[in-house]
Amino acid sequence: MTAPTTSTYLDPLSAVTDMIQKSGIAPDVIPELPIFRPTVLLSASWGDGAIRTSLGNTLLAEQTKSAPLLAFSTTEADPDPHASYTLAITDPDAPRRGDAIWGPWRHWLVTGIKALAPGASTLFDVTSAGAREVTPYVGPSPPPQTGLHRYVLLLFKEPPSYSAPELGNSIEERKNWNAIAFAEREGLRLVGANFFYVEG
Repeated sequence: MTAPTTSTYLDPLSAVTDMIQKSGIAPDVIPELPIFRPTVLLSASWGDGAIRTSLGNTLLAEQTKSAPLLAFSTTEADPDPHASYTLAITDPDAPRRGDAIWGPWRHWLVTGIKALAPGASTLFDVTSAGAREVTPYVGPSPPPQTGLHRYVLLLFKEPPSYSAPELGNSIEERKNWNAIAFAEREGLRLVGANFFYVEG
């Protein structure tokens, strides 16, 4: 499956909301799209930037087995240089789309992420920038014969002096995890999203 590049759109943020709707991520992951107005362009990459998320491109499980590097840039006119962020990656299609009795499955949760500089979009390793891995990264591993799985990246802006709660990370504790409900409880605001597919 090939996604349109952001150059297809005059406004790159409109590509985010458009592809989230077309892929069914809204409402499957983001319940009410009107409440989501992205202000951050977000992407993840593997292989030193050679492999990158692009709003619905298809990647291989082997390509994404290690934790990705991130790049994001805010479009806010006056960005907060002290802002911190939480990143979640989930699979809403576990074990298969249309029968997602385990989904969304939490693959990664990192808090306290600081952008390198407001407005910058440079690749960086979030775990080496003072952030905290609440849930260690587990790469995509969709079961055979289960079709395309959507892997959704959600970036949330944290409230000041945010301290994330402890979460269990067993298989049982990762499944059926609702990132949006978690964000609402924690006072987090969704500001960016991206996604990719991996074939089961």
